[in-house]
Amino acid sequence: MKYLIETVNLSLYYGKKQALDGINMGIAENRITALMGPSGCGKSTLLRALNRMNEIIPGCRTEGAVYYRGNNIYDDDTDAVDIRKKIGMVFQKPNPFMKSIYENVAYGPRIHGINDRKELDAIVEKSLRDAALWDEVKDRLDTSALSLSGGQQQRLCIARAIATEPEVILLDEPASALDPISTAKIEDLMEKLKKKYTVVIVTHNMEQAARVSDYTGFMYLGKLVEFGETKHIFENPEEKLTENYIRGMFG
Repeated sequence: MKYLIETVNLSLYYGKKQALDGINMGIAENRITALMGPSGCGKSTLLRALNRMNEIIPGCRTEGAVYYRGNNIYDDDTDAVDIRKKIGMVFQKPNPFMKSIYENVAYGPRIHGINDRKELDAIVEKSLRDAALWDEVKDRLDTSALSLSGGQQQRLCIARAIATEPEVILLDEPASALDPISTAKIEDLMEKLKKKYTVVIVTHNMEQAARVSDYTGFMYLGKLVEFGETKHIFENPEEKLTENYIRGMFG
């Protein structure tokens, strides 16, 4: 299989502490890939390594490679800002800007030089529609994003990520701070998003990984213990450690 993103012997250090240890993994295009495992196992670190977000942390050092469409994003001549435009990210806790709903979505395109109002209007509407939020906010685009519910704020953050036209959306536990109804909406949204985007999600919730993902990786102590089709990982894991985690014996 040809992968959109592929990690090769990817290791990462925070100072002297090793957080990732020789990760080899392929991410298929227009599919949902889930990363699961206990707290502190390196899931979010691996996710952030896919668009070089770890670089903003002092003392962080990366070894190995992450290939995106065949090019190593860690090459010296690769622009990190350009990578993050193509590989967008949504964080665990909704973090809308203290701006209007409209300006939250328009922010990225403006940064990249788009200032024509008609073009921005079209981008904002498309992004909110793709994030399944348009019908709920179309009559109040000028109101503060902070007036939205937690679930709506998270979908707004997804719309904000979509607005720069990425190919990949990284979701770091996007539903962990949400109620069950909002969580269900986010999961429904992910299923729709994969028709246009490649989605990688970090989750503590095994049931969520089983419900939404096509591929699942199980991580433990900075290592990728097992990776494969979600059905296979949950029904017939090859590693005892994976089986013990799925059975709830630790984590």
